[in-house]
Amino acid sequence: MKILGIDPGYERLGVAVIEKNTGKTGGQKNRETVIYSDCFRTSAKDSMHKRLGELGAEISRLLEDFAPDALAIETLFISTNQKTGMRVAEARGIIMYEAIKRGIPVYEYSPMQIKTAITSDGSSDKQRMIKMIGLLVEMPTAKQVSNHTTNSAKPKILDDEYDAIAVALTHSAIYR
Repeated sequence: MKILGIDPGYERLGVAVIEKNTGKTGGQKNRETVIYSDCFRTSAKDSMHKRLGELGAEISRLLEDFAPDALAIETLFISTNQKTGMRVAEARGIIMYEAIKRGIPVYEYSPMQIKTAITSDGSSDKQRMIKMIGLLVEMPTAKQVSNHTTNSAKPKILDDEYDAIAVALTHSAIYR
């Protein structure tokens, strides 16, 4: 099973595709594998309409390239800046639409659900989340980009990517 995890945003969009392994190796169940992760960015110099169009095109490409069985996305959390919250809500709408029009089911998870699924503690900080993600999934040794792999040693994974991986892992854990 492939899951596309999304940490929604319109300036920075964290995306990750994990594959849920169902076989067993050496008596232990295989861990999920990250087969792709990235932080897609749009330019603040562009109009909001152009940025949303770019997000839709990127999600469309990912859905076509990886053909996930599910899309898992973090729910919207608006703290103080309502304008930013509205923009993220618009981006989420486009992301969900692209999945729905392809018949891919969409699942939403709150930040607390994600933290609890990854660390068993809904108040975990970013460092604990990153540490646990490293223990829960097989991370690639080289970053796969647009269906090819670079020869870099260990890729630098951004916070947005870790968040997207965590969303996908949450769905994997709950789907069990």
